[in-house]
Amino acid sequence: MTTTDESATADFLYHPELWSLDPKLVHLNHGSFGAVPSTVLAEQQRWRERMEGNPTGFFRRELQPALDAARLTAGTFLGSDADGVTFVQNSTCGVGTVLAAFPLAEGDEILVTDHVYGAVLFGAQKAAAQVGASVVVARVALGASDDEMVAALLGEVTTRTRLAIVDQVTSATAQVFPVGRIVAALRERGVAVLVDGAHAPGLLPVNLGTLRPDFWVGNFHKWPCAPRGSAGLFVAERWRERIGSFPVSWREDEGYPHSFLLPGTVDSSAWLSVPAALDFFEAWGWAAVRERNGALAAHGQRVVADALGADVSRMPGNANATGESATLAMRLVPLPGVRADSAAVYALRDRVADEFGIESVINVWGDQALMRLSAQLYNRESDYERLAEALRSLL
Repeated sequence: MTTTDESATADFLYHPELWSLDPKLVHLNHGSFGAVPSTVLAEQQRWRERMEGNPTGFFRRELQPALDAARLTAGTFLGSDADGVTFVQNSTCGVGTVLAAFPLAEGDEILVTDHVYGAVLFGAQKAAAQVGASVVVARVALGASDDEMVAALLGEVTTRTRLAIVDQVTSATAQVFPVGRIVAALRERGVAVLVDGAHAPGLLPVNLGTLRPDFWVGNFHKWPCAPRGSAGLFVAERWRERIGSFPVSWREDEGYPHSFLLPGTVDSSAWLSVPAALDFFEAWGWAAVRERNGALAAHGQRVVADALGADVSRMPGNANATGESATLAMRLVPLPGVRADSAAVYALRDRVADEFGIESVINVWGDQALMRLSAQLYNRESDYERLAEALRSLL
């Protein structure tokens, strides 16, 4: 690669000025909470001003047509049919909505993997406990091949398996699951599939018409950079009569997907701003953004790993990765000598932030402490070099 200064000059997609992020800090954890461009924040404020300028007119006449239009834009972006996608607050809410409506009975099984997001696992366990069902966890190796991931899941399917919850991109481990193959294989076995695509929109191309899951959830506040509180829920046609919103909406009699869009007097400006966020990246070109961010994340992974003497050869998205993993803008670096417990990794994360001004994320998975690096258009190579120096001094 070129030097940092040369790279920054040649990097036409490096645009930190388009965000209102604190320039004194290095922001390397886009994957958790996202970051909203200034133009999208302005769009959200514009909707709020319309709401406050005439609350009665806004809620009675303007809001619902605008939400319907925004929902259709989001659905088109995800490759859904017109009635497939609705808005929810975040992916966790979407998963909870599905679990609340899914027909489970005593003795049934919900299948997840050991990469499952913590709140999703809690939700599955709660739903199962209420009816005497159980949650089965498939063990999937870090950096497993597509064949190995499919085999691990199918190896846990029994005649009692009713629902599988599978990540499209895992949160703690940044591992891309071959959800297309998994959905098809489980469908043949009569198992419904909920794809947790929390990180997928924007980070990967998503085409729900091709994927054909029973259910899918994904956040717009992460990689599309929409305001927080904006996510999409997809429900296949055969399930739509079962899925209801909570709280019960004033559009309840219209059924899915419309019943989710009028849950009382709430601020829907985040949902209304999703089209503006999608337009922001459309202007740069999604493919160009993914390629640039994936290459930058890979560079950051190498820089940090080299500084620590860490082995990333078995990490998802390593130098030999192919397909979607090869262009993923989230990469892992194991942290040698750091205890794999929450107290230790949180203490290190906070020291990196407090002493060096670098916001990062460190997760515990199995017996490893894993730093997950993200790359977005406000990042450049020197950000990861600064992190490498900080970690070298601390570890």
